[in-house]
Amino acid sequence: MKMRTLSIGTFNLYNLNEPGLPMYSDRDGWSHEVYGRKIAWTQHVIGLLRPDILGFQELWHGNSLKAALEASGLADDYDMLVPDDADGQKIVCAAIVRRGLLEGDPDWIVAFPERFLLKSTGDDPQTPEISVAIESFSRPVLHFRIRPREDEPAVQVYVCHLKSKSPTKVYREAWFHENEDIYKKHQNSLGAALSTIRRTAEAAALRFLLSEQMKGTRTPVIVLGDINDGQHSNTANILTEQPRYLVGDSKGGGDVSLYTAQTLQEYRSTRDVYYTHIYKEFRESLDHILVSEEFYDNSRRRLWMFDGMTVANDHLNYDDHKESGTSDHGVICATFKHRPIKVEAREIAEGGT
Repeated sequence: MKMRTLSIGTFNLYNLNEPGLPMYSDRDGWSHEVYGRKIAWTQHVIGLLRPDILGFQELWHGNSLKAALEASGLADDYDMLVPDDADGQKIVCAAIVRRGLLEGDPDWIVAFPERFLLKSTGDDPQTPEISVAIESFSRPVLHFRIRPREDEPAVQVYVCHLKSKSPTKVYREAWFHENEDIYKKHQNSLGAALSTIRRTAEAAALRFLLSEQMKGTRTPVIVLGDINDGQHSNTANILTEQPRYLVGDSKGGGDVSLYTAQTLQEYRSTRDVYYTHIYKEFRESLDHILVSEEFYDNSRRRLWMFDGMTVANDHLNYDDHKESGTSDHGVICATFKHRPIKVEAREIAEGGT
């Protein structure tokens, strides 16, 4: 296989589950009518985009994704990556991959890396000791490999869903009940802080995995998903390592850097109109496509060139997702053309003759 273009998308399914199964505090789950609308809208989006890779978040039941894919008429075109235990009892990440692209078997990463630590005695005498004891991802990270071109290395793909900004429900904790008169007025700020700590730890653990794989190698990497934070957030900065974006000669590219499709799109537009979520009238980009230097236009090791991105978000203008079957997130899709940097340019950039 020697693909000339590669399209990549990410899609939060807004709790796609079989009808009648409980989710969170909703013991009744989706009705058959709402479930039918969710399947109809999901299959419409799949059929509209038809990407080579589409990562999913907030899937509860594998049969629900299978039903949507079959309804799209594209089931024969894709391999569906869903864990065996996706039986409606918990949230998982999933994906569909165009037939012939997948190499090997997918895996779902639950535990943080064995040697990953978030612990410090402080940078100076004024900084108190800190230790964060989180050992696993809230939503297992889906990892798989694709090989769009047989003459180039396999691409490592990660689909993630990091902890949301919603405040952790501390009112359920024993320490809260024991001193409710003290903690009740602080529950939102304490809960938000805990969610931020958890999301930050998850981003750092994923970054640890990425750096282990990318450092000193020529391994192309793609990270897809709902990181529940914006383009310039600390969460995104941890994942990307804040690379420099160059517009001039092809001398750029970082060994462990990731580049946001949002920024690459901004280079091709006079306005930033990208948002994938609305909360309290605030429009924000929570869903991201991050790519390694092999997909960055100005990298001296470029293999693929960015060719544009679409954002399906018109449905966010209507707060009727439970009734209409739509998602409460926008769906993004980026396309890359295979266009390796010329050998001569690479040699000049690296100091050759």
